[in-house]
Amino acid sequence: MDTDILTEEPQAMIPRRRFEKVNEIIERNGKLQAVLIPILQEVQAEYRYLPEEILTYIAMVLNLSPATVYGVATFYAQFSLEPKGKYVIKICDGTACHVRGSDPVKDAIRKRVGLKEGCPTTTDLKYTVETISCLGACGLAPVIMINEKIYGQMTPQAINIIIDKLETEEGDAK
Repeated sequence: MDTDILTEEPQAMIPRRRFEKVNEIIERNGKLQAVLIPILQEVQAEYRYLPEEILTYIAMVLNLSPATVYGVATFYAQFSLEPKGKYVIKICDGTACHVRGSDPVKDAIRKRVGLKEGCPTTTDLKYTVETISCLGACGLAPVIMINEKIYGQMTPQAINIIIDKLETEEGDAK
């Protein structure tokens, strides 16, 4: 018997290597249904979204229906079924940020990274731009967050400086 196969059932012959990282996450958390959310969180951290085939695989391993896993993944706002960019830029549009000019900042970001209308993520999966209700840093308004770092008192001009720095640090300046 091939040791690289998870089950002996022909219809369920899923190669272990294809889901190696997912298997590591599941093994670390356990195969209990109660750990579904932590598993989904780790999978999303690894892949930057929750691919459909991985959701189905997790359901099979945890002995849950795919609908249950999909339901959890779509219920919580923290999960995404669409790929996100390497840099997730969250623009605060709370009252303080909106009044202090978050719209021109958002427009400048979208223009700088080349986002098409209605698309939150660039085609090269480098940037995702999201508008959120509040980042809780009203005294620094307008505020953005790139991945986990907060930037306050943003201006359209400051966006170019920040993105230039990100791209230079990564060695992929335009």
